[in-house]
Amino acid sequence: MGKPLETMFMNAKRCARRGEFESAQQIYEAVLLEFPKNVRARQGLEALRKARGEAVALDGAPPPQDTDHFLALLNAGRLEEALSVGEALIESYPRSVLLHDGVGRIHYACKNLESAAASFRNAVAVSPDCAEAHYNLARVLQDLGKEDDALASYEAAIAHKPDYADAYNNLGALYVARGAPHEAIAALQGVLKLRPDYIDAYINLGNAFRDIGNNNTAVAYYKQALALQPTSATAHFNLGRLYNDQGKKGEAIMALERAIVHAPDNAEAHRELANILLGFDLRDEAILSFDRAIAADPNDDLAWCAKLHQQAQMCDWEAIASAADRIPTLGKTAVWGMLSLEDDPARHRTRSECAAAMIKGNIKRHPFVPSASDPGKKIRIGYFSADFWSHAVMHLIARLFEMHDRSRFEVHAFSYGKQVHDAMHERLVGAVDVFHQIDHFDDGAIAARARECGIDIAVDLMGHTKGKRLGIFAYGAAPIQISYLGYPGTSGADFIDYMIADAVTIPQERRAHYSENMLYMPHCYQPNDNCREISARPFTRADMGLPEDAFVFACFNSSYKITPEEFDIWMRLLEQVEGSVLWLYKANRWAEANLRKEAERRGVDPARVIFAEPMPVDEHLARQHLADLFLDTFNVNAHTTASDALWGGLPLLTRMGKGFAARVAGSLLHAVGLPELAVETSEAYEAKALELATNPQKLKELRERLAANRLSSPLFDTERFVRNIEAGYLAAYDRFCKGQAPDDIRIVA
Repeated sequence: MGKPLETMFMNAKRCARRGEFESAQQIYEAVLLEFPKNVRARQGLEALRKARGEAVALDGAPPPQDTDHFLALLNAGRLEEALSVGEALIESYPRSVLLHDGVGRIHYACKNLESAAASFRNAVAVSPDCAEAHYNLARVLQDLGKEDDALASYEAAIAHKPDYADAYNNLGALYVARGAPHEAIAALQGVLKLRPDYIDAYINLGNAFRDIGNNNTAVAYYKQALALQPTSATAHFNLGRLYNDQGKKGEAIMALERAIVHAPDNAEAHRELANILLGFDLRDEAILSFDRAIAADPNDDLAWCAKLHQQAQMCDWEAIASAADRIPTLGKTAVWGMLSLEDDPARHRTRSECAAAMIKGNIKRHPFVPSASDPGKKIRIGYFSADFWSHAVMHLIARLFEMHDRSRFEVHAFSYGKQVHDAMHERLVGAVDVFHQIDHFDDGAIAARARECGIDIAVDLMGHTKGKRLGIFAYGAAPIQISYLGYPGTSGADFIDYMIADAVTIPQERRAHYSENMLYMPHCYQPNDNCREISARPFTRADMGLPEDAFVFACFNSSYKITPEEFDIWMRLLEQVEGSVLWLYKANRWAEANLRKEAERRGVDPARVIFAEPMPVDEHLARQHLADLFLDTFNVNAHTTASDALWGGLPLLTRMGKGFAARVAGSLLHAVGLPELAVETSEAYEAKALELATNPQKLKELRERLAANRLSSPLFDTERFVRNIEAGYLAAYDRFCKGQAPDDIRIVA
């Protein structure tokens, strides 16, 4: 209690002597809220009843026998009966804080959060200085996502009860969740002054110090919690997660296994362990851990999505088929892996909106005030990514950075991912005017840094891909925020103003599936580097294990993109084109084994499925000429891989789907002058592939057209692309300066 019990009893008696019966009642009931069996508080209430008389008592405290009956039902877990009794008593005794609080606890236990909040508000209205009622209200408001109100209620609880350790602890944990670690540390250190053995406070302090990058102190706090309670699954889990972040994988596994020993139904610990096991390429063991997470919590969306994505990587189609009924409902917190599992842009938007809303929470975007544009001002563009190294996105966009018009634009790169100092990283650092390595900053601090730099246009190159930091844009990094390139779909975020696309990837009839305003490029949304080197190393089919005189179908897409639908077609093509082979990218041993097995199931000799070993990009580009035709995947097309094929002179055949990810290759083919290779149906795809495989002259003419178009078509005209995207940036900036709301912009070539 905020005051010693003896002092509270003295105050209650003093109020009673002065005739302030309601104030005395609230003091006694406040004692009973925390100590339901306190005899002196019960006796005090009974004395009040006698002093006030029966008529007044109808609006005061309920009789002790009624209170005892209500509390007995509540403590026995007979919630439905307790609720009925409590609500009936409130009709007669509406000024009883004890009844309002008790009914609120019942609603809270039954997950009726709005009703619980109403009851606790009634308790606070009856007794504004009741710390317990403020505390209980704060917990409900926090669960409802009303974090600002929850903070105020925790602070009110502390104001009325300065030694309220639980309120300090929850306040600190809420600050951690809101990304305010310094405020959290102040609150949580106050807890330990009151209760040096408060285990949750040590754990929350560990979380706060982890969030400010002070990992050694975080570890020390987790270990202190474990010294006090060695069986704390939460402390073991958080320690394991931190060890994982530090790259101490062995220690992380041991800590997580201890967490699971003490809490076998901790779905999050099983899931975290699974993700670490994936880092060791222990996919079978990882999937078992995902299964345990799902067994512990059948609604663990993250575990479901991660498991299915790994099974897609392994081409374990039977396992994916067994989850077919669940797939449409999944992905509200894990968006990326769902693209390959179904081509449904409406559901993809719903998933993205759910994920973006969780990231945003109660963050308020920084307001930017439009002002008249200065014709001589350089527009400052900030590109944000975790992947400023030899990553597929960077291979596409590096030349754009280099070719921006420096008389009109100043280019910044904000890198918040791991520091990989490879050749591509060095190129990227040299390609921009200012390179910011800000991996140690939190989202709010990165946004503030961008604002301090005067960034006018912030371009997110990640979307919902691994390593994303959409929270940066929720805070507001720039007045204009654009989603581009990394994630082939909508961000679903109301704080992203534009998405860069083209008329093929997002045709008008599917515009409604994207939350952003569109910045439509005139040809293809994808940038390309027309200076990419192709190795001069001479490759032969024998070098790659390919037959010399056979037709070679190829697909160098990641294994997770391959589904039974296109594989069925590929196998029928092998059956119809004598001696032909299928040349695939070697992703992992499970996929290789499963794809050979699937070929055999379809009556095709598994030896006709040949796997290409990984090699440097320039050499991969050079070896592609050994293939005859690239066969694309459906739900997620070849993206960078399609550019690789076309740049290397290999014709590509795609089937146009519904969503952005399923239409990228079609966009590239239109931009390179080969629209007939972007067909609309699976039947047309199979027929076109068979036609090209059995008509050497037609295929020869196609390859010659690709060779002729390669350096003359818009797809690989990097300079033209840069001028077009800059026109889009300027149009968006002009709208902002004029105080106009973002709207679709179409760039005219």
